[in-house]
Amino acid sequence: MTSAPSAAAPAPAPARPDPAPYARPGGFPVVGVVGGGQLARMMQPAAVALGLRLRVLAEGPDVSAAQVVTPAPVGAADDVEALRAFAAGCDAVTFDHEHVPAEGVRAMAELTSVQPGADALLHAQDKVVMRERLTELGLPCPRWAKVGGRADVEAFAAGAGWPVVLKTPRGGYDGKGVLVLDGPDDAGWATADAWFAAWAQRGPLLAEEHVPFVRELAALVARSSSGQAAAWPVVETVQRRGVCHEVTAPAPGLDPDLAAHLTDVALRVAGGLGVTGVLAVEVFEVEREVDGRPHREVLVNELAMRPHNSGHWSIDGSVTSQFEQHLRAVLDLPLGDTSARAPWTVMVNVLGPERTEERHADLFRSYLHVMAHDPGVKVHLYGKEQRPGRKLGHVTAYGDDLEFVRARARHAAAFIAGEIDE
Repeated sequence: MTSAPSAAAPAPAPARPDPAPYARPGGFPVVGVVGGGQLARMMQPAAVALGLRLRVLAEGPDVSAAQVVTPAPVGAADDVEALRAFAAGCDAVTFDHEHVPAEGVRAMAELTSVQPGADALLHAQDKVVMRERLTELGLPCPRWAKVGGRADVEAFAAGAGWPVVLKTPRGGYDGKGVLVLDGPDDAGWATADAWFAAWAQRGPLLAEEHVPFVRELAALVARSSSGQAAAWPVVETVQRRGVCHEVTAPAPGLDPDLAAHLTDVALRVAGGLGVTGVLAVEVFEVEREVDGRPHREVLVNELAMRPHNSGHWSIDGSVTSQFEQHLRAVLDLPLGDTSARAPWTVMVNVLGPERTEERHADLFRSYLHVMAHDPGVKVHLYGKEQRPGRKLGHVTAYGDDLEFVRARARHAAAFIAGEIDE
């Protein structure tokens, strides 16, 4: 007698790579960070304080985080197999940057918790997707449009006016991928036409109105997967050549109602996009006339779903730093106190000097000078080679007198960067 044919066997689950043995003393989890930049580097002290073990998937053996975090296997952020092997040895994975393709994020999520997930991260990776979703949520944005060529830009300018800000949807940061066009005869059209040609098969570019802002602000919040949320004081940011240069916490002279509104906007973004971890919402503060009176409001400019330059002040100036809070949120631990330790904190980035002759051959000696000159200043260097405009580190000062605090932070950063010699 022949037996009845058996039912088809279910498809096997994706093979989980065998992770190397990673000790978990006391059962404390292992957190992996994709990317070996300064953000991953600055997560290490926070991880140690929380009793966690940190791993980093580094771009190379000597990148910033690999100098202080072990193990730090080398792997590319777009190598799916490297991501899978890395995730297999972690209880949770998060990011030093947003440039991990969705395919890789989803592959890791088959093996462990990945925070933020691919659906949320897309809004920090693609500016067009971000604008569409924020508009759906009714959040304040500059006027914008998807544009596929010169005619679309000119049609947008007919309503929004010149100048027009043209952006590539992906890959731009620290001022890259952003072009300001002053009119139909602007010399920048050569670059714009090249962008349209390069992006023709990938989709439209983003056009935005040029916002005459009063200043730039940032709201930093954290959200866990269970819905806990916490916010730091709103800060003022100052850019230099498209790179964040100085942050003041809290933003001086900011109307309390506008600060509360901006914090609410940031929390709505975090909830509406399903963000887990730290979220930075960078905005323009603008002044418009309403009923014949000046009125201040904010427009969302950029998002970052990770610790952010605007939150570096919190390492020394807040009860709970953004790096500790990010790890807490990624693991769904209770979130920490975000209160400021002093009335004022100022963070100034140390940027690589434009001229070679300004560079200190030995950054350690300039660091020692700053320590001796002002023992109250906190200096964080990232272990990077000097290049023009590159973020080499940052300096933080805090205290009761804003102008004195600001002067101390600026002096220390300028000395290390080689801008001054005394």
